[in-house]
Amino acid sequence: RSFVDGFETCAFVPNQTSRQGCVNIHDAIDSKRIMSFVVISLLPALFFGMYNVGYQNYAAAGTLADSTFWDLFIFGFFAVLPKILVSYIVGLGIEFVVAQWKNEEIQEGFLVSGILIPMIIPVNTPLWALALAVAFSVIIAKEIFGGTGMNIFNPALITRAFLFFSYPTAMTGDATVWVAQDTIFGLGYKAADAYTAATPLGEAAVAGFQGFTPETIQDAVIGLVPGCIGETSVIAIALGGLLLLYTGIASWKIMLSSVIGGLAIG
Repeated sequence: RSFVDGFETCAFVPNQTSRQGCVNIHDAIDSKRIMSFVVISLLPALFFGMYNVGYQNYAAAGTLADSTFWDLFIFGFFAVLPKILVSYIVGLGIEFVVAQWKNEEIQEGFLVSGILIPMIIPVNTPLWALALAVAFSVIIAKEIFGGTGMNIFNPALITRAFLFFSYPTAMTGDATVWVAQDTIFGLGYKAADAYTAATPLGEAAVAGFQGFTPETIQDAVIGLVPGCIGETSVIAIALGGLLLLYTGIASWKIMLSSVIGGLAIG
């Protein structure tokens, strides 16, 4: 039953309400809707990250001048999509099993974690390592404490920490972790075996900030630099933050209107 309810309430507002006489504010917003807003706010950074994955691959091959926006984006889309699928399949699969075992409703917390996890890892993170890290974080950092709202650790950050300490060469350094190395469905280019790339902070740690020019700073703000999939673009992240602020203000307006209306009726 929890399996069916989980899919139904993901698409529709639940029709269960609290009993009359209780002090509650009734509206169409529930936890799944709030989580959905957070997921939407992550989309600008995710979509730009997909484009940047293609951008870095084509830049490494020296073919940016001969490519189009869609060449870069579609290549990045196919490079990132398997990580999103693995994150959701493993994480939600565990949550479905736990919900059935406990005879409880499926919680909505992993809607956000499932898309956030692929955004905070390098594009070349192995899928098997990602699956192992997601399983570890959902079980050890979340479900063992009681699930959504009761966990004392953030599952996405625990996933990142698990990968960083368990497989450091696949997560950081000037190795081949930041730039997609192979073609996908005939798109993109295979990088040379010796090709490596460093993030702007990695370069600064080695050579200092003297080499930073207005062009490199501009690329860092836009996000056209090596890095984790969803972390590079300041602009895209800021757009998501503004959307969260807007929805937060709108929710407060709804709540205040309900309170004022209730006081007026009372």
